[in-house]
Amino acid sequence: MGALIILAIFALFVIFFAVKGFLIIQQSETMVIERLGRFHRTLSSGINILWPLFDKPRQIEWRYVLQDQSGKTIIRKQRVNRIDLRETVYEFPKQSVITRDNVVIELNAILYFQITDPVKSVYEIANLPDAIEKLTQTTLRNVVGELDLDQTLSSRDTINSKLRAILDDASDKWGVKVNRVELQDIIPPPGIRDAMEKQMRAERDRRAAILEAEGLKQASILEAEGIRTSEINRAEGSKQAKILVAEGEANARIKVAEAEAEAIKMITQAVSTSNGDPTNYLIAVRYIETLKEMVSGQNNKVVYLPYEATAILSSIGGIKDMLESGKTSQKAAR
Repeated sequence: MGALIILAIFALFVIFFAVKGFLIIQQSETMVIERLGRFHRTLSSGINILWPLFDKPRQIEWRYVLQDQSGKTIIRKQRVNRIDLRETVYEFPKQSVITRDNVVIELNAILYFQITDPVKSVYEIANLPDAIEKLTQTTLRNVVGELDLDQTLSSRDTINSKLRAILDDASDKWGVKVNRVELQDIIPPPGIRDAMEKQMRAERDRRAAILEAEGLKQASILEAEGIRTSEINRAEGSKQAKILVAEGEANARIKVAEAEAEAIKMITQAVSTSNGDPTNYLIAVRYIETLKEMVSGQNNKVVYLPYEATAILSSIGGIKDMLESGKTSQKAAR
């Protein structure tokens, strides 16, 4: 019986050791093990062997964000013995912050951090989630308190960078790496929102008026340029037309002059053959043409002869003698 009891006790010890001594750790998780109350080691992923009653995992405070069936966010805090090494997202509730120009706004932020040293996260801080939350809130108040409302609304990237740098430096002692800090909502008071909407509407109206004025200005410039180009083209056309008309008249006068010169040449030859004076003949012809133009008008009532009428009459007589001598010469030739 004594041997059976010893075997039973040994079997129970083996079962207890198998249950408590073998521990499986998931990927990206770890566990801080204490032996007799002192830090012993951290467990890696896979199968790990512990000595029951001597090795005990150290628990840590952790924070979980859950949602119920209605979509309401529930924050649950509990003590766990497994430490998640993945990047963790903390969403903080809204808080009131006063800007430098004394405007109370509501902010809520999201923090992305990762535990890099599990030993420090367990032994250097009593409650890591609360410490990170309070540090983020106080740092956010300090950063936003140095900015005006307009700067706060337009400088999210600057605020995020300052928060990340300050939190990363402060949480390095806790074995935590802060990767990103993002501001979700910046909610000013209702009166400030109404004033901002009015300001935005006035700014847009001003931009619309400026764009309309710029459009009218550009249209006027284009219209003036079009009129100027049209006038230049019209002037160029008129100039070319006048040049062509003048060239045509000049050519016509040249042709008329050449024809008259040829006619005078022929008349001179004919008059010279008849032993006459070509000069008197041409003067007489011009006088006759001039008198014809003077009396050709419909409103001319008085016909008069020039003062030197004797000269033309003598020229006409000379023409008559010249023609008669020409006829005599033709008869003699026959």
